[in-house]
Amino acid sequence: MTDTPSTTPAEQDGSSEDIHDDMNALRADIYRILARLVREPPTAALLEWLTELDAEDDGSTLSHRWASLIHSAAEQPQEELAKKLASAHFRHLVGVIQGDVTPYASWYRQGNLMDEPLVALRRDLRRLGISRSEGCHDPEDHIAAICETMAMLLDEGQTEEAAKIFMAHLAPWAKRCFDDLAAVDTPFYAHVGALGSAFISEEQRHQAEEATRQPVRIVSADQDTVQPTPDVTDN
Repeated sequence: MTDTPSTTPAEQDGSSEDIHDDMNALRADIYRILARLVREPPTAALLEWLTELDAEDDGSTLSHRWASLIHSAAEQPQEELAKKLASAHFRHLVGVIQGDVTPYASWYRQGNLMDEPLVALRRDLRRLGISRSEGCHDPEDHIAAICETMAMLLDEGQTEEAAKIFMAHLAPWAKRCFDDLAAVDTPFYAHVGALGSAFISEEQRHQAEEATRQPVRIVSADQDTVQPTPDVTDN
């Protein structure tokens, strides 16, 4: 992700199909900004970009969290704030051994690093042809890495695969992780955590709504194919 993502939290207009595509693009950008802010400290340029965002106030928790993060990025000169956040990021999300928050699926789901959740995630990433970049030393179950995967899948229009990754590898633990980040004593990172928590809640609602739109299908016990539900309307 660059320090100046292309879209903003503002609402966009258009046809039903265009709105759907725009919403997926917006979701991808939010995943990217969360990944960027959790993985490494923000630069002054990124902080300035945040201050220029136009977050529409629609009364939702998510819009309020956006507004709080934007305000936090503007509370002091960006160069000065970026220096403070560099040390705060280390303290909260890295640490000598581990920081205040340990942002890995294995830690939240099993209490250990590099445990079964990482193995399962690697298996799914391998199926999708996704591999860790050579310059990245974090295991793939780092919350930033999974958010980046979600952004990539949404950008490519692979919404069904994105839903599978979300439900299997983010939904069980990501909100708790962001809630823990929301409790740290650095206002900017607390607002990042609060935004992440609200966004994950919205994603869970989105996936639940999408699931209700899927046609009911029956898998035959003695067939490998999946068949549509037969019409049982009386003739």
